[in-house]
Amino acid sequence: MTTGGKDHTARRKALGEFLRRARARVSPADHGLPAGERRRTPGLRREELAQLCGISATWYTWIEQGRDISVSAEVWRRLADALALARAERHYLFDLAECADPEGARYDAVALPEGLAGCVDSIRCPAYILDRRWNLLARNEALLRVFDGWPDRSPQPNLLHYIFLDPAAPGLVVDWERRASRVVAEFRADVGVHAEDPDIQALVADLRSGSPLFAHWWTRHAVVDREGGLREFNHPREGILRFRQFTFRLATRQDCKLVMLLEDGGIAGAGEPVSGG
Repeated sequence: MTTGGKDHTARRKALGEFLRRARARVSPADHGLPAGERRRTPGLRREELAQLCGISATWYTWIEQGRDISVSAEVWRRLADALALARAERHYLFDLAECADPEGARYDAVALPEGLAGCVDSIRCPAYILDRRWNLLARNEALLRVFDGWPDRSPQPNLLHYIFLDPAAPGLVVDWERRASRVVAEFRADVGVHAEDPDIQALVADLRSGSPLFAHWWTRHAVVDREGGLREFNHPREGILRFRQFTFRLATRQDCKLVMLLEDGGIAGAGEPVSGG
């Protein structure tokens, strides 16, 4: 068995154990079911949970046993709802199931944790937070300086909108066309299983209609990792600014990432990878 096969098997086993434990803590009364006197274990029976989710008891048993069967995102959604999983638990379930939560956008659409925007303000280098659609949720003054007033001049700032639709971007971003083409490939890799979500599709449709370059590169289906690396800006007053980009996923908002731009010390070579968002 390959390493990938072992990883898949381990995920399925972990998923089955997680479902068993989650099922054990759900009271039958929560779903209007009688408690009964002959229950040997706490929580819902497999048959009851299967019935609540509209699937067969045998099929659900196979899921808990970690068998390699095909399960739709809609069934995982029903299970998550029936088990009353918290947001972090839903993320965990769908991550193990290797598919997107059909209601992921609703569960991710919560305010940034209190104080997080203040943390971004306290970072000395340019820094900002992006959500899954690459909307800018927080930024500091250093970032505002580098981008010469963006994002404050936009009512709903989105990094992709800036790169492809803002007339100032080609002049500010050094080697704009090459950078922009890479950004498309990074964004496609970033959204991954969420590419069919309505909010992502609406964003892509907007960008395709407004930017021929985006439309061209989106149809190429190129996918690349977010490698960070050198970022250069031709600032209208300060000249060439060079930074190293580092990106961190937020533990409290899995759909968000913190991006920091550290001043480059002149070590970067011209051939090194350049990252967009």
